[in-house]
Amino acid sequence: MTQAPDRATGSDAVKNMTDLVIEIARALVDNPDDVKVESYADRDGTVLRLHVAQQDLGKVIGKHGRTARSLRTILTAASMKMKHRFSLDIQEDDAQS
Repeated sequence: MTQAPDRATGSDAVKNMTDLVIEIARALVDNPDDVKVESYADRDGTVLRLHVAQQDLGKVIGKHGRTARSLRTILTAASMKMKHRFSLDIQEDDAQS
């Protein structure tokens, strides 16, 4: 029986994690078209910067930061599987009037 490699290549891992964060965030917000994720390399791994509309910021963060903490927990669990460290920053988009 053959096994799939445990580790995704760097660009595949970043794309997979970016897609994961986008899908979860779009399910949480009222304006899913405004959800964007940027990724950039950090010294320890990759930082994913989540951008949402200003009115959706509270939905992504949640009461006392519980939703944001849950997103980060999911990201950490998936990161361990991929053997690559990811972190999440949540930003509000100022483009809304």
